[in-house]
Amino acid sequence: MNHDNYPDTYIRGILNTVKTIAMVGVSPKDNRPSYFAFKYLLERGYRMIPVNPGQAGKELLGQKVYARLSEIPEPVDMVDIFRASQYALGVVDEALAMTPRPGVIWMQLSVRNDEAAAKAEAAGLKVVMNRCPKIEYGRLSSEIAWMGVNTRTISAKKAKMNPGTFQRLSLQRTTMAGGSTDAAERALHNEKTQEKN
Repeated sequence: MNHDNYPDTYIRGILNTVKTIAMVGVSPKDNRPSYFAFKYLLERGYRMIPVNPGQAGKELLGQKVYARLSEIPEPVDMVDIFRASQYALGVVDEALAMTPRPGVIWMQLSVRNDEAAAKAEAAGLKVVMNRCPKIEYGRLSSEIAWMGVNTRTISAKKAKMNPGTFQRLSLQRTTMAGGSTDAAERALHNEKTQEKN
């Protein structure tokens, strides 16, 4: 895999496939990028699990915080690394020790560790480095275009809005790169379930 340039189909395929994301290094401070990314993905229907040893046992946006990946009592589809590059290898080692193993290792913006990536890929995991799933979701759904950002997606079709939500676009769009996801449908289902409770 060329980690300098990911095809939209690769990123979209990951965002479509994963349902549970463990974010390692998420901050409880609402002015930190990890908090924004965590909240955004949670609101889009992903099951978000915060991992931060300094916050273990507390809650972040209603989700229990764990000290390490090995303490999470449920399967995880993706590990999102919000730690400095030198810590990525240790996080990958911990992810590879999980049963079952996650299918994806995602390293946030400015986080790149080629050794960690090679180790994860050798074990059959997909890897993304130096990207943010929040930004990629926003780009591929065209939500980020509302702020004037070039999303590199071209379509003559009007973007599909999620019913019952406010200005939240779905990834259920075909772009020049193709593909679609059902993450937005999960978000809608979760919203309806919460309304019933």
